Amino acid sequence: MVKVVVTGIGLVSALGGSLDDSWQKLLASKSGIRLHQPFPELEPLPLGLIGQQPAQLKILTQMVVASALQDARLVPPLPDCAVVIGSSRSHQSSWELLARQQIEQRSGGMGEWRSEGIRKISEQFILSPPLAFPPSSCNQGVCLENWLDTLPQMNAIASARQIGASGIVLAPMAACATGIWAIAQAALLIQTGQCQQALAGAVEAPITPLSLAGFQQMGALAKTGAYPFDLHREGLVLGEGGAVFVLESAELAKQRQARVYGEIVGFGLTNDAYHANSPEPEGKSAIASIKQCLKRSGLTPTDIDYIHAHGTATQLNDYIESKVIQYLFSQRVAVSSTKGSSGHTLGASGALGVAFSLMALKHQILPPCVGLQESEFDLNLVKEARLSKIQRVLCFSFGFGGQNAVIALHNSDLDAEWKI
Repeated sequence: MVKVVVTGIGLVSALGGSLDDSWQKLLASKSGIRLHQPFPELEPLPLGLIGQQPAQLKILTQMVVASALQDARLVPPLPDCAVVIGSSRSHQSSWELLARQQIEQRSGGMGEWRSEGIRKISEQFILSPPLAFPPSSCNQGVCLENWLDTLPQMNAIASARQIGASGIVLAPMAACATGIWAIAQAALLIQTGQCQQALAGAVEAPITPLSLAGFQQMGALAKTGAYPFDLHREGLVLGEGGAVFVLESAELAKQRQARVYGEIVGFGLTNDAYHANSPEPEGKSAIASIKQCLKRSGLTPTDIDYIHAHGTATQLNDYIESKVIQYLFSQRVAVSSTKGSSGHTLGASGALGVAFSLMALKHQILPPCVGLQESEFDLNLVKEARLSKIQRVLCFSFGFGGQNAVIALHNSDLDAEWKI
């Protein structure tokens, strides 16, 4: 089997504008979550914003792609590099802006928008798609002339143009499992000989009126902050960010004398086929995805030193995830979720989790579960960063629709002179 290694990481989050900055703040138990009111028609909420206003997906993606290439010491063009970059929301914010403009045009101003709010976005946008806009209409840089660039797959295609890639381009969308699913797809392309190098990950800019209103309607949003696995957890906090990785065959990495963060040794992908937003009560499919990943990786539960949990800080997710971990693993294995620092970046959350897990392998430090004060569960939860021998890591993502993704990472056993 072809070994797949990670030779570059680009990351941006509410914690910081780079991988190192975010990692250092995470280790210091800092959080990028603050109370914000980006939309006057909605109440203030704790959010993981990168700036003072919601970010644009295009800009975030360009940043992390450029950072990943720089980190891997690669210079475009890279014609043979595959591109697998996903997003669960993609350019949704741009489409909402177009819908908002149409409402304003029909109502003659903002009065109707402020009074009707989110109902107008959902009804008018569904009934009257952007094609109905006048040709000259633009709103905050979103115009009819370029609305095709906001289709879900176009972010991956734009990344391919950015690096000069003319090979395979994939744009997975699998709710919160998107990031790990993208990395798994890229690893499989390399393992099957379809390419030797791939750019993979996920980016999310999910803070939009419709997303906030939807999660609020579900009762899923926290009111003060994100507290994964805590007895007094309130719900999830939406965050912006992304992580993109350069994946290579071990042979190519060695030829390039590339620095290596670690090896991707296996993954598991399953679906509950149970409910649109509630996990299967007994966690059967989540357990199956973990077992599938371990089997493909040639590992057993006792081999795992650290689990980067999905840990959304919602009542149901944390409860079922804790039961799944307790069922399969001993109390010894260290567990943490980093969403108390970054917020929940939805489709990008698994990619951020993989980046932080690789940093844990590199530095032999367990990252803390920021926001955890009093645990409800009998798990070895990491409350403060600490040194530890870490060889093998699992990273979980359990998304809406019961989409489960698990990936296994470990320190590469390749020649020491070309490892980090």
